[in-house]
Amino acid sequence: MKKRFNVIAAAVLALGMVVGMCGCEGQLPQPKTTQRQDAPNLTAKQEKTIRTNILKTLDQCNNDRNIDALGSILEGPELEIRTSELHVAQVTGNLDRKTTIPTDLAQAVISTDSGWPRSVFSITSTTDDQQSKRLLVFRQDSARQNYKLWGVARLFSGVKMPSFEISKTGSEQGTEKDTGLVMTPKDAVAAYADVLQNGASSQYAQKFADDDLRTKLADLTEQVQKAMELNEGSQQQVFTPVDDAISVMRSADGGDLVVAQINSEWTRSAGSGRESQPASDAEKALFGDGQATSTMKTTYVNVVALYVPPANSDAKITAVGSERQPVRVEAL
Repeated sequence: MKKRFNVIAAAVLALGMVVGMCGCEGQLPQPKTTQRQDAPNLTAKQEKTIRTNILKTLDQCNNDRNIDALGSILEGPELEIRTSELHVAQVTGNLDRKTTIPTDLAQAVISTDSGWPRSVFSITSTTDDQQSKRLLVFRQDSARQNYKLWGVARLFSGVKMPSFEISKTGSEQGTEKDTGLVMTPKDAVAAYADVLQNGASSQYAQKFADDDLRTKLADLTEQVQKAMELNEGSQQQVFTPVDDAISVMRSADGGDLVVAQINSEWTRSAGSGRESQPASDAEKALFGDGQATSTMKTTYVNVVALYVPPANSDAKITAVGSERQPVRVEAL
């Protein structure tokens, strides 16, 4: 049985390392300038100051393995993901290289909205070891609160990012109910969750272009299924969008760039008379001294970045980046 679960662990590790790690992404389009009168609510200098200060504090938390200070600079899915990553690092002594966020910037798209919450989408350069660019979502929830890092997605190799309509480096912020698209952002996220769960059998599969996350998850599921069947076991993954965990920026062509949180539960049953074990170093660290049973459930936080084209386009909805991290492991 140990050998079978080593196969599972290797597959899980491979998924975490490959999705979004390549440093040969497509080029970012040049911003399109307009004569609109609306202006961004931050200057480029202010965006740099906010981003630099947050990342500097985050680096210190990484170095100190300090989870307690994360809430001062992070929120939303990134707070859940980074808390898990640092907990794993406390146990293993190693911080996953995917936690690196480059300080250099390729492009910043700053909201022109006067209300709250306000968002900034910042796209970094590649890392020093040629990992992919990161799409960072910073949010300010009210006038009296500081901006925090809300979400991070590693951009997939070769993706073509949408261009943004820029007026003094600002762009219109969208909502989950935006119309004039092939789907509203909220519906697109729900449909993508169904595709992640059901693959080609999903009723929405034809509405989405192929992407690295779907491919790697499908490969992982197939590899684990083979190992489970040898032990008369089974597995199931359920993907669920998180209410209100969505940030949207309008693109120049009338589409939307959508970043959202989708949680998933991966339940594995080892079969009669066998114990189901954690499937990766991260899962082992999160499970700790828990008592194994025949069934184990791992909860993941998935951050996905989707480009949703306008309704008059023939283009499919495309995932351009993602992040995926186990946050809880329990025996059932």
